[in-house]
Amino acid sequence: MNGLRASLVEITAIAAGVTPAKENVEALICVPATLLSPAASQASGTALKIGGETCHANEKGAHTGDISAEMLADAGASHVIVGHSERRADHGETNEMVAAQAAAALRAGITPIICIGETATERDSGKAVEVVTNMLRGSLPAGAAPASLVIAYEPVWAIGTGNVATVEAVDEMHTALRSCLNDVFGAEAELIPILYGGSMKPDNAADLLAVKDVNGGLIGGASLKAVDFLSIYAAA
Repeated sequence: MNGLRASLVEITAIAAGVTPAKENVEALICVPATLLSPAASQASGTALKIGGETCHANEKGAHTGDISAEMLADAGASHVIVGHSERRADHGETNEMVAAQAAAALRAGITPIICIGETATERDSGKAVEVVTNMLRGSLPAGAAPASLVIAYEPVWAIGTGNVATVEAVDEMHTALRSCLNDVFGAEAELIPILYGGSMKPDNAADLLAVKDVNGGLIGGASLKAVDFLSIYAAA
């Protein structure tokens, strides 16, 4: 819940600094629904993609205040975040709800970024891998093609706290997630990017992105300023 129209200057700056996908690095900014259409307009004709931050499972109906995946697509979104830890905590979104939202995104022709992650209590109990892999299995939409999905691992205890998981901990979790995806999808699981989303910043991005099976970042606070986001993009 950040960003007013004045913030669109950052979108313009990011779009100017993003190069075509020939370098095999994609850049995406997921903005509040109020900024989606103007952000998509500003990014039009550039390599920068624009996405939404959540969606309802239904295409339309009596759900005042919600936004459907079709509405996001109509406004110019190519992606949508589903199941972010803050949505799960603040709005009680369950794995089943997240799977339905991801299915809705696919129905609308946009890519769901499915978020999963453990709390500090779950990590301290030694159950982090079990909790997160179970969350992943429960949040996957039935029948989805692997190439249409993105997974984001966000250790809840690292979001907005300045704490960052060690490279070893990230490696352990991403290896477990890839193994889980292999169990579900077989060899095609390699088509699914797994992003790391716990306080990735310009000064730690290169080390985190060098970890096997860390295929990108789900950037939080560092996405609010073009200079910070583009530094991470350069590291990628």
